[in-house]
Amino acid sequence: MAHNPLIAIVGRPNVGKSTFFNRMLKSRKAIVDSQEGITRDRIYGTIDWAGYPLEFVDTGGYIPDDMDVLNAAVRKQAQAAIEEAEMILFMVDGRVPPTSSDSLLAQFVRESGKPHLLAVNKCDSRNQDDQCYLYYELGFETVLPISALNGRLTGDLLDVVIEKLKLGQKVFSDKDQKVLRLAIIGMPNVGKSSLTNALLKKEQTIVTPIAGTTRDSIDTTLRWYGKDIILVDTAGLRKKSKVEDNIEYYSNVRTYQAISRADVILVMLDANKGVMKQDKTIAQYVIQKGKGLVIVVNKWDLVTKNSSTLKEFQRKITHQFKALDYYPSLFISALTKQRVSKVLDFVWNVYQARQQKINTKDLNSWLEKVQRIKAPPAPKGKEIKIKFITQVNVSPPIFACFCNYPKLMPASYQRFIENQFRKSFNFEGVPLIFSFRKK
Repeated sequence: MAHNPLIAIVGRPNVGKSTFFNRMLKSRKAIVDSQEGITRDRIYGTIDWAGYPLEFVDTGGYIPDDMDVLNAAVRKQAQAAIEEAEMILFMVDGRVPPTSSDSLLAQFVRESGKPHLLAVNKCDSRNQDDQCYLYYELGFETVLPISALNGRLTGDLLDVVIEKLKLGQKVFSDKDQKVLRLAIIGMPNVGKSSLTNALLKKEQTIVTPIAGTTRDSIDTTLRWYGKDIILVDTAGLRKKSKVEDNIEYYSNVRTYQAISRADVILVMLDANKGVMKQDKTIAQYVIQKGKGLVIVVNKWDLVTKNSSTLKEFQRKITHQFKALDYYPSLFISALTKQRVSKVLDFVWNVYQARQQKINTKDLNSWLEKVQRIKAPPAPKGKEIKIKFITQVNVSPPIFACFCNYPKLMPASYQRFIENQFRKSFNFEGVPLIFSFRKK
């Protein structure tokens, strides 16, 4: 995957960084609210401007010298974004004069030695552009008025970005390249962000003991044995009745969107709490969406174990949800890195299984044997005959079964068909769809 220039958007809370980020991506990727401190982790997105691919990273509001654990973690994330970026877009609120936080952050940006520019946001009309003059005292050579809300002058800003990055030749990314999208899903505080950081081998997302620290779904590209994997850390999913505010509601929406866009889902469980009803609901939703699924039991280092503990936990998983018999489970500790190295092996196996295409000849040979083992029933005195089967889709695998009375096919025989199929073909971790149709 080609490397695109990375531009970090930094500024104090509530100056419009996430609104600008969403404006660039033409989607509501970052959660926006009038409440301060919504964005906490680094959120990435790529755009194409005049043929040049540009990657932006949205950061949390920078609050200098605040010792609150979350604000300190957000500040660390913003600093990490500045360090990894090729250019810094420093954003301020044009409706108010510069604050002490603006001055401190401006000094930090200048001392980075990287190309930078100052965007004075919330200049929604021309008669507000004079507000820019207040900000020349921060010592920036390039000061531009913009409105992230209505898009005013944002195109001019992007032209300046390309000029400052000195992009002499257009580079087009390969949008058709198939990349595995992996989403990490689970209840709050099961260790999703800790696993993300362990897989990336760096602090990409903020980790604290406070449930609900992650609010957005955060995409990061991971290179694994020459393969590109887009890793998506998500907000914790709770029961709808437990969702307390708009921010958590939109976090849940983002998580469900992440599931829809992913190829494989890691559903994380807390080894200390066991299998919860909400865990089953999450796994059921993933299977209904036809996504690859791996069960990851985290915090295994905190469990008192004997020779049968692991098997007993696996038995509890399948007892809660019988369908999970066909999905792999892995017991890890994101904190101590125990078995974390095996996670992507499991994921890749499921990803490949989900893309399998079984030829029609093999399928019909298998179908003939299965019907000899157990013939379809004859509900209402009508004998059902499955005459032909073919695979009509991959990712997820869908198999069309042509028979004389598809509407009379009982669910019990459909389960029998799936069980026999799984014994003959390796589709571990992959939901299967059998569509019974009229011949």
